[in-house]
Formats: sequence, structure tokens, C-alpha cells
Amino acid sequence: MPMLDKSKLREDVRKLSEKSQRIMMKGVSKFLSMEENKGTDLKELMRIIIDGNARFYEELASGEGRVEELYDLVTKDQMNFLARLFRYAMEFKAEFLMKKNPIPDDVSIEQINANGVPAEWQIPSNVPEYRVFLFIHGGGQVLGSPKSSRAYSVEIGRTINMKVLSVDYRLAPEYPFPEGLEDCVKVYKWLLSTGIKAKDIIIAGASAGGNLTISTILKLRDEGIPLPAGAVVLAPGIDYTPNSKTILENAKTDPVMADVGIFWWIPAYLNGADPNDPLISPVFADLKGFPPILLQVSKKYKKSK
Repeated sequence: MPMLDKSKLREDVRKLSEKSQRIMMKGVSKFLSMEENKGTDLKELMRIIIDGNARFYEELASGEGRVEELYDLVTKDQMNFLARLFRYAMEFKAEFLMKKNPIPDDVSIEQINANGVPAEWQIPSNVPEYRVFLFIHGGGQVLGSPKSSRAYSVEIGRTINMKVLSVDYRLAPEYPFPEGLEDCVKVYKWLLSTGIKAKDIIIAGASAGGNLTISTILKLRDEGIPLPAGAVVLAPGIDYTPNSKTILENAKTDPVMADVGIFWWIPAYLNGADPNDPLISPVFADLKGFPPILLQVSKKYKKSK
């Protein structure tokens, strides 16, 4: 049974969610039509995801059982397949939407290598050369890319009149913690090495990118590296322990995470690491010495009678 209750969604959110799902399903169909993907029993795999998802939320709600026992329901090979499937569908959606709404002509896109990490400059015309908005995309540390998040990261850059550097960090399960975090730290250090001042950098991220934004600043602070002027985190995932109730409390109105089977995303990223580590779950971090942080999260929506 799906956790998401569409009747509780705001009408515009519901329509956007349904449109996104339709596009993603076209991407899924195209992915499954490829010769190398035809041998997987997707129906059986989806049954595991649906059953595991239901158990995950039941155990969070009851407080009985151990969520960690669900971590082995999906094998490493199945995780890899699911990750490739989700990534393909997400990139398919990004390309589809960008054809409908192309990136403005006044924005230049440039792929670069930043200290060994792939990244993407998104530069609106006439922005200051020295100010950088370092963006870390979302996707549960399992999927996503600068391209899949380009539509809104570009608009942010144009709105705040800053160059955007979007990080294409490594993803789990192939590259679990701390690989992606290390990439984000490397890109920040690379920016400093080019002459950009820390006071002219803002770090930002959405969802898992919000997690990595805070974790990156933690690493930089502990290494004595000059910190950015500030940070922006959009709906950050900052607690990967089985004790977190946030996922449960928002499941019925979460059009993104409620039904995807997050029970396998978490172990894909952890790979046995301790989820209480502040670099994994920044909710436990000491933020002493941090720059100002703008935190944006959703609030429960009540329909008017």
C-alpha cells in the first residue's frame, strides 16, 4: 500500500507530481527496453521494494522491530540495478523538460574537472567573476547530477546574480560514504586554489545535497580551511539513523520520498558506516564556528474547508 496520500497534497503539487511520474515512467520503459536490462525480473524487484517500504514505515510507526533488518532485503546487484534505473529515468526527465523549457540563452554551461571531480559551471551573463554559488544536487546520495538539477540551480544563479558551480559527486552504492563528501570538499578547495575567496562563496544543496552541504562545512572547519560566507540547505536529509521520525511524519504528503523504498537507499550510502557519525547525520553535529545557514523546509498543509 502506498504511503503517499495524494488527497492531502496541494492541487498544484499533486499535478506536478503526477506529471513528473508520467515522464519518469517513459524513461523507465526506455531503460527496460535496452538489451542489457532485459534479464532482470522487475516485477519481483518491485514487490520487494513495496513490501520493504511497508515494513519500514510500520516499524517506524510502532517502534517495534529493527529497521536495520530490512537493509539486506535488496542485494548489492539489485541496488546497482535500481540505482541505474532511477538515474536513467531522472536524466530522461531532465532532458525532456529542458526541451520544453530550454536553459536561457544568456547562461553558459561548461563541464570542468575540479581537482579530479567533474563539475559544471552555469554562468549567467554579466555576473561578477569572483562570486560563486557552489551547488550540491539532491537524490538520496544514489542518483542525480548537475544536469538533472540544472533547471533550478540555473534560476537560482540568475536570481542572485552569481556563477553556479554544480558538483557531480560520486554516488552510492558504487561509491558509498565518504566518497561523495570527499568530492564536495575537493571542489571547494579547488575553488580556493583558483583565487576565489572563501568570503565570496556560498555552499548550497537540496535534500541529500543539503546533508552534504553541512557535512562539507564540518570537514572544512575541522581541517582549518577558511569557511564560506554562508550556506543554503533546502529540505536537507540530516538524520540517517533508524530513530528519525521525520520521514514517517511527512510520508503522506511527501511526493518524492514516501514510496521509493528509502529502506535500501540508506544502507546503500552507509555501507556499514555508523549513521550516528555527524558527517553522515549532521543533526548530531556541533555547528560551532559555522557561517550563517538559510534552512528551508516544508510545513504541513491543511486544506481549507
